[in-house]
Order: sequence, then structure tokens, then C-alpha cells
Amino acid sequence: MQGFPVARPGQVIGLLGGSFDPAHPGHAHITREALKRFGLDRVWWLVSPGNPLKSRGPAPLATRMAAARKIMDHPRVTVTDIEARIGTRYTAETLARLQAIYPGVRFVWLMGADNLAQFHRWQDWEEIMHRVPVGVLARPGDRIAARMSKAARIYRDARLHGQAAAQLGRAEAPAWTFLNMPMTPESSTAIRDRGDWG
Repeated sequence: MQGFPVARPGQVIGLLGGSFDPAHPGHAHITREALKRFGLDRVWWLVSPGNPLKSRGPAPLATRMAAARKIMDHPRVTVTDIEARIGTRYTAETLARLQAIYPGVRFVWLMGADNLAQFHRWQDWEEIMHRVPVGVLARPGDRIAARMSKAARIYRDARLHGQAAAQLGRAEAPAWTFLNMPMTPESSTAIRDRGDWG
């Protein structure tokens, strides 16, 4: 479909969703690490129309897309507004639609450890766990809360440890891994609070 990212059956595509309000080097860092560590062919940044868990609306989508493309310039990464194009609002429905649009493509959901800590608040979060493998990337200050989270406890037997993380893209859901890595302390909230955005 015109304007949609290209993917072939058998490829493993990591999906990093968010408002990217704004995108920053930390997003680019975890994306490069995910490509190296999880056996991914490509990563798509899903720049969302808005985050249902946030009361304040983000900057205009076109502005966020342009800024994200400046930050993430990599031949195996695509910045896309596919959620706005297909009209989905929640991650579970986005994944269902992508699996229907791209039969045979293997998707992996990527998120920071801060999101795992409150993952059980997401709409249909258990459906997400059963649809696709999940790669969790540690962020400063979020590691303990993430490891003790409801999702981590319920799905502890589905966790891939150590070298097995490299097989995440080929694992059958539910499967997830937690990647400890050096992180930049930058965050979208801090950038907005400094007045450096919008």
C-alpha cells in the first residue's frame, strides 16, 4: 500500500511506538541496540497520533515525524505514521492490523523498562504479550520497578535470558527479554520542560 513501510514475509521487524514528542538520541540508541541484540532485520518507529495514557496532546504529527527522521538516520530504520493511516489508537489493535496487512512478517514490540513497569495498565496488554515477542530495553532508574512489575511476574516463565535474547525475533509469543544496557539520561519530558521543543 502506498505510503506504508515495505516488509517481506520472513523478515523480523521491531516496532518502537510512542508519541516521540520529541524524538531524542536515547530513542536512537535503544533502536540501534535492539537491531544488534534481538536478531531484527529492521525497526519501524510508530509515531502515534496521540498517547491514550497522556492527558496533554503532543505536537502536530508532521512536526514529530520530521524531528524523528532527523534524529534516526539509519538504513534499517523507518519512521512511519502508519497508526494514523490505519486508524488505530491502542497497541493491541495496531499489532492485529499489522499482522493482517503483512502476513508472514514477524513483529517484535520494543519498549523501555519504564513502560514495562506500567504495562498492565495498557489496553489489552495480555493480548500484546500473546501476539508478539517483546523486547524491553532498560532506562536509568526503571530497572527494579520493571523487573518487579505485574507483567514481569505473570510472564516470568516466558522470559528469555542471556544469549537467548538474540533469538527473540524468532521466538513464539509469549516471549520477552530484558536488556540491561548503558543508557543516555535524556527524555522527551526533560526536553519539553527545558523549553527546547515546540
